[in-house]
Amino acid sequence: MKVLVADDNRDAALSLGALLEMSDHEVLIAHDGEEALKIARQAMPDVMILDIGMPRLTGDQVARAVRNEPWGRHVFLVAVTGWGEPADKERAGAAGFDHHLTKPIDVEVMERLLGDFAAQRKPGS
Repeated sequence: MKVLVADDNRDAALSLGALLEMSDHEVLIAHDGEEALKIARQAMPDVMILDIGMPRLTGDQVARAVRNEPWGRHVFLVAVTGWGEPADKERAGAAGFDHHLTKPIDVEVMERLLGDFAAQRKPGS
């Protein structure tokens, strides 16, 4: 799948991207919200893994913008944040995220989420 990883922590974004590439995903990287939205509009990824606390546009703002795009209605959106309280998860859901993960990310959990999403997709979608 085509996966966009957006995190203003460059090491975190590049590390997660490298791990996803080892699982044969095509990975795109962004380091702020505006860059993430620009790349998403050009590449129309299957999955977007967005840090909530990015500069220029937050992950929530990017998620809302993506959900307003015709191509973005079926993107699998994963929020990644240091905030893991129930209210934080509710805000992520309200912004359009499909799933919320608290940092540090468990790569096995991420791969399971991506596998579940891939299994639910219709062929050719």
